[in-house]
Amino acid sequence: MANGVQDPATDGAKRIVISVDAMGGDRGPAAVVAGLSLSLREFPDVSFLLHGNEAELARLVAQQEGLAGRVTLCHADRVVTMQDKPSQVMRNGEGTSMWSCIESVKQGAASAAVSCGNTGALMALSMIRLRRLPGINRPAIASLWPSRNPGGFNVMLDMGADVKAEADDLLQFAMMGASYARNGLRLTRPRVGLLNVGTEEHKGRAELKEAHERVAQSAEAGGFDYVGFVEGSDIPSDRVDVIVTDGFTGNIALKTGEGTAKLISDFLREEFNANLFSRLAAVFALSTLRRLQKRMDPRRANGGVFLGLNGTVVKSHGSADATGVAAAIRLAHQLAAAGFQERLAARVASAMRPGQDDSVTTPSETAVGTGGGTKE
Repeated sequence: MANGVQDPATDGAKRIVISVDAMGGDRGPAAVVAGLSLSLREFPDVSFLLHGNEAELARLVAQQEGLAGRVTLCHADRVVTMQDKPSQVMRNGEGTSMWSCIESVKQGAASAAVSCGNTGALMALSMIRLRRLPGINRPAIASLWPSRNPGGFNVMLDMGADVKAEADDLLQFAMMGASYARNGLRLTRPRVGLLNVGTEEHKGRAELKEAHERVAQSAEAGGFDYVGFVEGSDIPSDRVDVIVTDGFTGNIALKTGEGTAKLISDFLREEFNANLFSRLAAVFALSTLRRLQKRMDPRRANGGVFLGLNGTVVKSHGSADATGVAAAIRLAHQLAAAGFQERLAARVASAMRPGQDDSVTTPSETAVGTGGGTKE
């Protein structure tokens, strides 16, 4: 059951408590606090443990309507910066807002942690404070990727937790990614693909070929459908729901996708401002452009989840604004409400014992269809 406190305003239900690192992001704590305010409008059952400079945070919280009584400030003197090396943070991170944020999850005071801070440092602290789930070789970062699927997103992992991945790791990524897709995208039976340079079975490195066989053999026990090898062009397609790869390839794909999306946006802006006729065309196409901008807005998919740890940690983009922070909190809330951490641990523990499923339907879950379907 999710951690929480009794709340009379929510008909006796328990609030879901989310631990938030207010410091370390590019836009500072003001963007984080504004994101909390947006989240409270969407989720009346959520409350926050907010970590950082208490005096500064108290002032920012007081400026946002509705946060009073819903935010508990946790003072931390120090901040992990984007320039800090993970090894240094592992040795000297105690007393930082990031450390305090993760510690709240370890101690059971919160169901999930959210941070905009240094990715490498966040993973390092999460590893040493939360530890890996029994049986997990390497944790992975799973991110949502805009796609043609009905729900609008695919899951891809690993996105950079570790540059290496052996066949055993890729199999575990498939298991964890499928569990995340069931609970994060609410798919009843996710379709999993293994990223390769081609779809033919003879292509790829030795560890990919071995993983290909092992993932196929484990699909039934894992509660997913294995579609085989997929290519880079399939990442945003409706052929697959979960794309499995190593962290080196995944991170390059992520940064390439972000750069390409920005390039297209810049090109469109330049063309529509080229002359009077193009500016007039932009006026007539304004509603279409706004819909396109909404679909391509990276803030909608903000939040990479650290999988394979004894606790749920969501990494928000470092440059996230209030909307992006709210999206990361939405993801953390959804996973906490679904009991995702318990289900993932059960899936990992039963990976070698077919017949158990971590996607037990709850009253709030009414998934539509199989692969590619989402609940509204």
